[in-house]
Amino acid sequence: MKVELDSLAGRARIHAALGDPARLAIVDALTLGDASPGEIAHGLDLPTNLVAHHVKVLTEAGLVVKGRSQGDKRRTYLRLRPEALPALAPPPLAGVGRVVFVCTRNSARSQLAAALWEDRTHTPAASAGTHPASRVHPRAVAVAGRHGLRLDPTATAHVTDVVRDDDLLIAVCDNAHEGLTGPVRPRLHWSVPDPVRVDTDEAFEATFADLAARVERVAPAVTTAPGDRHD
Repeated sequence: MKVELDSLAGRARIHAALGDPARLAIVDALTLGDASPGEIAHGLDLPTNLVAHHVKVLTEAGLVVKGRSQGDKRRTYLRLRPEALPALAPPPLAGVGRVVFVCTRNSARSQLAAALWEDRTHTPAASAGTHPASRVHPRAVAVAGRHGLRLDPTATAHVTDVVRDDDLLIAVCDNAHEGLTGPVRPRLHWSVPDPVRVDTDEAFEATFADLAARVERVAPAVTTAPGDRHD
C-alpha cells in the first residue's frame, strides 16, 4: 500500500505544480528544448524572481532538472524530465523544410542527431558546426555503426554553408546555442554533454542514447513542408 500512496503523492505534486498558468507555460517552453531561467523569463515576460520560484516548485515536483552549461560555466539550463509527464504533448512545429542540427565542431553530436533523425522519421536532416573540424570523430562513426547508422567521416560543414530559410535549426551544443546570435539562430536547444571531452565508447553511447530519446520526443511535433519528405 505504501508504494501506491507514494505514487499518488508524486502524481499529486505534478498536478499541483501544473495548476499555475506560468508554471504550465514554463513546462511548455521546455518540452522541445532546454533553456536558462533568464531565457524563460525573457520568453514569457516574467520577472526573474518569479521564474526562480516557479522553477523551484517544478523541480520539487520532479518535472524539471538543472544542469550547468559546458560553455559559460555561470549559466544554468533547465531540462524537462519527460518521464514524469508522459501525457504532455509538445506544441506542433509546422511547415519545416529540413531539420538541421548544429554543434561546435560538427564532428559528433550534430552528426549523430542528423543520422538519427533521418533514420527515425524518413525526412531530410543535415548537420553543421560553428567551427567545423576536418573530419567526424572516429568514435562517433563507430557508435553510429554499432546502431546500424552510417556517418561520412569527411562530411563536416560550416553552419552558414548549410542552413536555409525554412530549416528548423536545433543546437545540440551549449556553445553553439550561446554563440549563434546573428541571423542564423537556433530555434531549439538540446543541452547535450560533449562526449569528445571524455572520449570513451561509453560517453559516445550515452550521447547516442540521449539524442535518440530527444529525437523520439520531438519528431512527432514536427510537420515537414509538402515535397520535403524522402521517397
